[in-house]
Amino acid sequence: MARADRMPSASLASTSTARRQGGFFTSNNPWLWLIPAIVFLLAYSIFPLIFNIVISLHEWRRREKFFRFVGGENWIELFQDTRFLNSLGITLQYVAAALIIQLFLGLIIALLLDAQPWGVGIMQALIILPMVTAPAVAGMLFRLLTHSEFGVISKLLYNIGLLTPDEPLIGGRGTYALVGLLIVEIWQWTPFFVLIILAGLKGIPPEVIEASQVDGANNWQRITRIKLPLLRTVLTVAILFRLVDLYKVFDYVQIITSGGPASRTETLSYYNYANTFQTVNWGYGAAIGVFIMLLVWVSAFAYIRIFRVKL
Repeated sequence: MARADRMPSASLASTSTARRQGGFFTSNNPWLWLIPAIVFLLAYSIFPLIFNIVISLHEWRRREKFFRFVGGENWIELFQDTRFLNSLGITLQYVAAALIIQLFLGLIIALLLDAQPWGVGIMQALIILPMVTAPAVAGMLFRLLTHSEFGVISKLLYNIGLLTPDEPLIGGRGTYALVGLLIVEIWQWTPFFVLIILAGLKGIPPEVIEASQVDGANNWQRITRIKLPLLRTVLTVAILFRLVDLYKVFDYVQIITSGGPASRTETLSYYNYANTFQTVNWGYGAAIGVFIMLLVWVSAFAYIRIFRVKL
């Protein structure tokens, strides 16, 4: 018995000796496999972040072609800039409206597809098409569809009396321009919620649904008291992904409205682009970029804490 007890100890000792003999370049050394990932993380994530924070404390002098340290001047100007505050308000409106509408439509469509209607396989295949379309292509498509003169969507809205040629969906004074951007956003990314929620519905044990039917629960009760509570984890994670992504909207703005008319669709990302690449105000643009990052982090952290999301 004593001999059997000594065998594992001897085996462990020999293994540790082999590791020491092999040195750094052995398959048992975890750092050997982690180094490529760490280098990639430092090169493409940590270093750009630190560099952007440093640049946000400087001002780019175009004539002299050098960065001048200005401390917190860019950050002070940030909260005194009415155009920045306007873009912040527009971004928050865009994120809230898109998230609520996409979640609501995605939930309804997923529940309908879960009922297994005729042709459900074809519908599930077709619903993926908007997601695989490049945002630039989707933006150009809806730019043509919402054109004030020949756009199909605009013509339809004119005929039913919701809009007039004097104040179209895209153009005019820009009263409905943000709605025009939301249309393409909702069209392209509602399928994301549909697929995630549908996968969650498929994961609900059929015994639970059958037991509720035996107990006499109707369709509405099964949805509100059984399916939605069981979908809580799926919904919270899907909302988190879309929340983070919506703050970075740029493609649709650039292609459809270019931030206009009169800055009515200028989001934070587009305003950052305008400062960084159009006016070459790199220090101020870096401050806006860091602010967007902090806004996303705070929003995601608050959401995770409030809804107790477990990733």
